Amino acid sequence: MLAVWVEQLLGFASGALMAIRNNEHYPSFMAWVREDGPVLVGGKLSLAQALGPELWSQTPLERLDFACEPLARPGRNEPCWCDSGLKTKQCCGAERFPGPIPGHLMWMLSLREWKGDTLKAALDSGRAPAQALLEAGLIAAEGGQRGRAQQILEALFNTSDWERLPEQAEPAFELLIDLYQERGFHNKRTALLDEVLDRGPLFLRGVALERLCLMYLDDDDLASAREAFVRAQQALPDSPTLAYIEAMLLLHEGNVEEAAERARFWFRRLSRQGDLDPEQLEFLADLAENPGATLAEQMVSSEEDLADPLAALQALLESLPTAPRLEFQRTAEGRLEFHTTARQDTLFATWQKHFQVLVDEEAALGFVDDPWPYASDWLGELCAHPEWLDSPQVVQSLTLALTSRFGSLPWMAPSLFEPLALRLERWLTQLESEGEGDFEWDAADNAVLLRTGLALVVGMERGARERSRELAERLLSLDAQDSLGLRELVLDQLLRESRNSRALEVSLQANETPPLLGVLMGRVLALYRLERLDEARTALEEVRRINPHVMAMLCDPKGREVRGRQADAPEPGSRAEAWQYRTLMRDQWSNTKGALDWLDAQRQSLQP
Repeated sequence: MLAVWVEQLLGFASGALMAIRNNEHYPSFMAWVREDGPVLVGGKLSLAQALGPELWSQTPLERLDFACEPLARPGRNEPCWCDSGLKTKQCCGAERFPGPIPGHLMWMLSLREWKGDTLKAALDSGRAPAQALLEAGLIAAEGGQRGRAQQILEALFNTSDWERLPEQAEPAFELLIDLYQERGFHNKRTALLDEVLDRGPLFLRGVALERLCLMYLDDDDLASAREAFVRAQQALPDSPTLAYIEAMLLLHEGNVEEAAERARFWFRRLSRQGDLDPEQLEFLADLAENPGATLAEQMVSSEEDLADPLAALQALLESLPTAPRLEFQRTAEGRLEFHTTARQDTLFATWQKHFQVLVDEEAALGFVDDPWPYASDWLGELCAHPEWLDSPQVVQSLTLALTSRFGSLPWMAPSLFEPLALRLERWLTQLESEGEGDFEWDAADNAVLLRTGLALVVGMERGARERSRELAERLLSLDAQDSLGLRELVLDQLLRESRNSRALEVSLQANETPPLLGVLMGRVLALYRLERLDEARTALEEVRRINPHVMAMLCDPKGREVRGRQADAPEPGSRAEAWQYRTLMRDQWSNTKGALDWLDAQRQSLQP
């Protein structure tokens, strides 16, 4: 019965709204109620007449600057407000509604209908109930109206009275942050997060903290992520969200043991307080036992329709049999080439019927389209046909897809990337056994293995750093031209491991003209750590020639984000390139005693 009532109420309210907008005066509206209203509520005139005054009283009117014109509710023996001429107890007072009438219903419907200047004026009036803004914004987003959804949700959170927000505002807040991200409103996104962390209600601060930290972690800006965490810890010392965030942060920093230790601390502390529900307590207990596995399980289970297929994939990869041998050939010039077999091509063709999306052959990583909308299909089929992974082309597609979605999450490396890395490493061992020879990107099907290797290096970089670096060095030794751009990545990882002599050696092997900024700055840092300061200063002079911004940006304790036209490949010599390097490596400079002070002194002395 309640579902029928909701459907009738929405139908009647929508019709009522159209009638009111035609003539924003009560007598005209009630004429519509009596003439056209009954058919919308099962032919019941009494029900239509009782609904009319209720909905009129909560409807915003444009002629009143979007204020409502509520009717005075009559007493039982007073004339009924529907203008029937009867006493209230003999008319609308005797009608019992089959269910509730939300007090924000007509505002919500109005927000769905208004457009352009009218919608803007209504939102600027500040009269819209928070619940109406919440529901209208979510409905607009579900309908694909992203700009409209953003406009409405901005009005919801543009408030000095945070206590008026409904508890259900959490998904709307996350949605608005996502909309800012998708539509490129990065300053608005940052401002909203800061505002919520400073003054927002407690139930939103945890969400804001999580999003802010994840934003920094996705950008590899670990220093900013740590700063955001400390700030939130001061504001919310007893929030269970802190346990989750700190575990993620420490795993991103590569501190696996400390992540487990801190998770145990949080479990002991929060369980003693006794105000957690059983589900939260169980999660903290699991986190304390194994942070990485717990976060991976949570990640998989949060994927809605993909939870079961992803869990099945993890099980498949865990029990994957040894990879079959591949076919390699040596050319007359001594180059090594990989050639796919007829069986591998057949397996790939069968897989491709479900996967559908092609690898972008012009890019080191990526597809010509997004494969994840079809993921429930291709994941399920792959788990039913594990022999498809005998084909390197299938391994390539799977690895690229997993890296695009989970490559920034260190806790996903053990279950998704390391088993695939084992498969590729067996093929590389076979390749290396063929003897020395260039393994060039453009030759035969070599790019399949090289591209798979790059995807695995990226996928394991945060969760299995040593294995990622070892794989990157193997690929670099095979591909002398460094078609994958791995030298910078290997150099960064060696510096993080304080293997400074090896880092210097790798930087000196570079043959790019001009040298890459990351390689050159890595050389400077390695030389500084090795106390070869004269050589470091000479390298800095070359740094200043190829990018005059990087030293100042690296020394600035705060720094201001600079985005290039292409986020993934900023223009060489630009401020965006300097910002990208700062984001990736400032933590290594700041953790090296005296390095930033020395760099700042050199910057000033090298100024023209």
